[in-house]
Amino acid sequence: MTTIAVTTPTGHVGSRVVRILVQAGVRPVLLLRDAGRLDPDLLPYVEPREGDLRDPDYVVAATEGVDALFWVDPTDLSVDDPNASTRALAEHAAAAVRQHAISRVVLQSSGGAELRQGAGLIDGLAAAEEILGATGTNLLALRCGYFFSNLLDDLDSLRAGVLMTAMTPDRRLPWVAPHDVAGVVAANLLAEAWSGLRIQGVHGPEDLSFADVARTITEVTGHPVAVHQIGDDELLEALTSLGIPEGAARQVVGMTTGVRELAREQARDVLTTTPTTLSAWA
Repeated sequence: MTTIAVTTPTGHVGSRVVRILVQAGVRPVLLLRDAGRLDPDLLPYVEPREGDLRDPDYVVAATEGVDALFWVDPTDLSVDDPNASTRALAEHAAAAVRQHAISRVVLQSSGGAELRQGAGLIDGLAAAEEILGATGTNLLALRCGYFFSNLLDDLDSLRAGVLMTAMTPDRRLPWVAPHDVAGVVAANLLAEAWSGLRIQGVHGPEDLSFADVARTITEVTGHPVAVHQIGDDELLEALTSLGIPEGAARQVVGMTTGVRELAREQARDVLTTTPTTLSAWA
């Protein structure tokens, strides 16, 4: 049976990937710092291997015997250059892929990675695509839309009735539920028919503007929410006031400015469209 490894198995996407694999009869290897964060009911069905993805020796050791890998970069905004961290971790994954001849890798990437440069934090994911692609393994890079769960990072503002964004409020872009991303990930980890380098968008059911999102949250919750656009300098100041290093904050701002007018790379079709609406998620 194929041995599948999952990184960030307690995250919004990874936790759902683990559930799907277990329900499919697979015993996944889980790379994580603390197995105590797992649902105790899962423990009989998984193989946790504790350690730190920043340790290259750990990544190589933890992926021994693995045939397929789901790789997620746990973006670290506590460092001044998160993109450098993303590239370093991708090199650790690439070393493991080469060492163990891991035949399939699914990478959680993002729309905007096609630019390669000029998209702030997304530039690190673009580099990860190239680093893992250079191993010669079969690689699927999922260029995901904006996660619904990002709204959970700003609950205080939403409670105050404000959805803040530095994006143009009426500009529509793909929004997606993390558990729908997980479904695409798990399907491709379990499938063995695909090969080569593949790029696939994960776009959710429809493109939404922040104004659309504010209206939907208002309708679903009954709590009035209005979108409020802030400038890039204001966003930078807000991020640094939270203790985020200036370099990391500038990469976050650069992500917004880099994709502000970016057209969707792939068409919305049966391969890129996923089912969960914002209304259902909210």
